[in-house]
Amino acid sequence: MDRKQNTNASQKSLWGGRFQGSIAESMLAFGASLPVDNRLWREDIQGSKAHAQMLGEQGIISSQDVDSIIAGLSSIEVDIEAENWDFYDLADEDIHMNIERELTRRIGEAGGRLHTGRSRNDQVATDMRLYCKRRINELASQINVLRAVLIQGAAESSLAGDEIIMPGYTHLQKAQPVLFAHHLMAWQWMLARDFKRFMAAYEAADVLPLGSAALAGTTYPIDECKVSQTLGFASLCQNSLDAVSDRDFLCDAVYAATMTMTHLSRICEEIILWSTEEFGFIRLDDAYSTGSSIMPQKKNPDFAELTRGKTGRVIGDLVTLLVVLKALPLAYNKDLQEDKENALDAFDTLEMCLDAVTGIIDTMQVNKEAMRKGAQGGFMAATDLADHLVSQGVSFREAHEVIGRIVLHCETTGCTLQDLSLSELMAFDARFGKDACEALDICTVVARRATYGGTAVSSVVRQIQRAEALLQADKEEIVALNKKGVGM
Repeated sequence: MDRKQNTNASQKSLWGGRFQGSIAESMLAFGASLPVDNRLWREDIQGSKAHAQMLGEQGIISSQDVDSIIAGLSSIEVDIEAENWDFYDLADEDIHMNIERELTRRIGEAGGRLHTGRSRNDQVATDMRLYCKRRINELASQINVLRAVLIQGAAESSLAGDEIIMPGYTHLQKAQPVLFAHHLMAWQWMLARDFKRFMAAYEAADVLPLGSAALAGTTYPIDECKVSQTLGFASLCQNSLDAVSDRDFLCDAVYAATMTMTHLSRICEEIILWSTEEFGFIRLDDAYSTGSSIMPQKKNPDFAELTRGKTGRVIGDLVTLLVVLKALPLAYNKDLQEDKENALDAFDTLEMCLDAVTGIIDTMQVNKEAMRKGAQGGFMAATDLADHLVSQGVSFREAHEVIGRIVLHCETTGCTLQDLSLSELMAFDARFGKDACEALDICTVVARRATYGGTAVSSVVRQIQRAEALLQADKEEIVALNKKGVGM
């Protein structure tokens, strides 16, 4: 077999001094991460500027070199922003070497001094932590936008005297009536937990590994605290071996993304069901629906379905990352190059799905009549009728059996519980009180559930107030993190 060597690779490579031969041409593409990690250019430049500034302040390189390095990096930053940049010279392997090579070409020998006191191992770990922190803030902010839409929708649908009542389900069978606002708030609390997971992932990422060098630290008198302050990190990694091989923070962030996608998938499943003709609870806006190429009557919830489908993709991203880390010895191994593609994909996928679901919910039309009609069927007042018997001194187990026989009778005769008169109820058990029929009123069923977190209007209003206060605090947390930011 003819396996060609790349005659320029070892010459061009920043690590080529050790090698007499050149790397096989096919291995350039196999080993390069540049097509994926080029997205870290902003973080790489930020980290390099902070590192160079510290080297100058410590007297490790001259102030003239610092000025040249920072000016050169700034000019590269301008060119990349303007999309006047080639990310595809695979001989550079990754974004770090890509930028350093161009910096040296632009400013000369000073560019070669930038890497003093650091390794690509701690450099890439720093870049990934910076990138992860930025993306966490962006995704958490998106989650908060969706939470705000849900809270607003809940508030509008629980106005006194105009509450929207819908059937609540267990096993996808009608169970008990609830306020539509209560259901929206259930979605909101799922997302509130997702926000907290992302904040925990941010805390895990907010630790600076720069200064660990390849694995054992560096002999240069660097000031890691200065770099940490400049880059907006909360603390330093405690062990250099751990620092260059730790990707726990990335697992935490992708897990948070996976849980959020799982929640979006559950929300979308209900949206898909509710938009069917059989349910008819909601109508999706044209902007968030598609049609059929053959059936002109169709209006399909494609974007809700896509979100549901893409959840499997993000779960796969998390599994891939965990398997990459499984059984890796300390410290750095090339396997860790595989940490980026799936993490970036998880973040990108979640970003798109959050945008889609926010738009779907914000624009959908709610069919109040269909929801209320659905809440009338399915014998959903059965538990309340049993509770009425309990109030008359009957044990709950006995009351449960009596109501079960009444439901069976209704199914056999084709009537509802609300169709039964007091005398008909008393034919099953003489202990029914004169107000038994009142227990069957759907509005009464909802109103009686006024426990903390219950579905009564009073409980839901208090729930909305708590959610609004929490959301405001969460928004302020994001603002504080963004202000902390990067100091260069």
